[in-house]
Amino acid sequence: MSAYDVVVIGAGNGGLTAACSLAQKGIKTLLLEKHNVPGGCATSFCRGRFEFEVALHQLSGMGTPEKPGPLRYVLDKLGVVDRLEWVEMENLYRLLVPGQLDITLPADREGVIATLQERFPAESDNINSFFDLLYQFCIELLGTYRDPQASPEVYPTYFQYALTSTQEVLDQYFTDPLLKMALAVYWGYMGVPPVSLSFADMAILLFAYIELKPYHLKGGSQALSTALLEKYYESNGTARFNCGVSRILVEEGKVTGVVTEQGDTIATDYVVSNASTLAVYTEMIDPEHVPEEQFKILGGSTIGPSSFTLYIGLDCEPAQVGIDETTNFLGTTTDMNKVFSSLKRVEVENDYVLLTCYNISDPDASPPGTSQVVIVDLKYGEPWLEIPPHQYYEKKYQLADQLLDRVEHYFPGFREHIEEIEVATPLTHMRYLSTPGGAIYGFDQYAKDSNMFVSPLSPIKGLYFAGAWAGSGGFQPTLSSGAAAARAILKDLKSQREVAK
Repeated sequence: MSAYDVVVIGAGNGGLTAACSLAQKGIKTLLLEKHNVPGGCATSFCRGRFEFEVALHQLSGMGTPEKPGPLRYVLDKLGVVDRLEWVEMENLYRLLVPGQLDITLPADREGVIATLQERFPAESDNINSFFDLLYQFCIELLGTYRDPQASPEVYPTYFQYALTSTQEVLDQYFTDPLLKMALAVYWGYMGVPPVSLSFADMAILLFAYIELKPYHLKGGSQALSTALLEKYYESNGTARFNCGVSRILVEEGKVTGVVTEQGDTIATDYVVSNASTLAVYTEMIDPEHVPEEQFKILGGSTIGPSSFTLYIGLDCEPAQVGIDETTNFLGTTTDMNKVFSSLKRVEVENDYVLLTCYNISDPDASPPGTSQVVIVDLKYGEPWLEIPPHQYYEKKYQLADQLLDRVEHYFPGFREHIEEIEVATPLTHMRYLSTPGGAIYGFDQYAKDSNMFVSPLSPIKGLYFAGAWAGSGGFQPTLSSGAAAARAILKDLKSQREVAK
């Protein structure tokens, strides 16, 4: 039985930052990953002459060296910022609704307002007022993070709107459904529609992208995962790949070790899990050691969406097929509740999809004269589990063909330039990510399940969580969550040492 101060389960975003943070503080740390490469969602794969980005579309929270954001602070502290090449995106996104709307919003407050006012002049004043509200709300929200005695008297806007739905706020300010859609299109990054998405989540998302800019990363998210792993090794951290964890050992309410899938028992007082809380509490820990209250919390949450994803390499540059923006949301209807309902079925017709062409921001994203394109259609995993195995491949490629017809409508000539294509379904993501339903955001991102109401802390002493299942999904929250878990462990270790004195 070998012993480590901390064992980190999973080399996804949260696991990597947790392991790196701990190792750099001299904590004897073991990182265990069942896949053969680090990253989880933050990785890439090769087909032909293309290396495809798996999941990162727009990194939030970086900011500039002069105006750093919270994620830049985390990554800089870990020593990886200067090892990577960052590409700032000029625009937030382009939204296309055939015959109704084609608008590109710049990553700039004045530019966003001016662009929206030009397209929706009848709602010009309300556009100004909406952004005044959004900024005031976010300023107060950030203030509450540093104020343990936050009150409605000091932060009136925050307390008024924190639990209001995004849809309520949009309806309060606007009448044109196209304008509402143009402002709320980022709901796809959270996986729940405006009627269910708290204004707090949508506001801080827009605010962060506008003020701190969206970023791309040369070499994609795999470059970040590799840089974090290298820093971890340089700090004397130990990692084992192709080595999953089957059990977390608990005695008298306290972590005592883990058992790998190979049967090795490793003693430790602390575990940081990047695996889902669902798997940890129902599969890895013997039920008698899990408080009943924890099962009730899990029972009140629902597994979030996965994705039907097309990874495409074109044998031409983006302009040849009419693509002139990195991030493109392709819609057919302004009824966002109807769009959300489509996530719960296998069929793809009329779905709202995201098309990312990395070459617009980074010409080196694929070989010269080519383009790397990724098409994302959010889908829950459950309907895919109901497809008979003998029908799976036929259905998968039939739907991919339908989605390509949609893209061809927006960008004529797209099909004839496809050189490489790989199609991933929720079952694909389930296999590679080892998440329930292939979920990419963790649980559905409803306010009731957020850390505002459900503590990310485990009732089992020594057990900590990082990643989307312990809070919000997306790159910035999951990367930050690992650093937060590490800080909590370091604080506990310090208090124990002081008691021992």
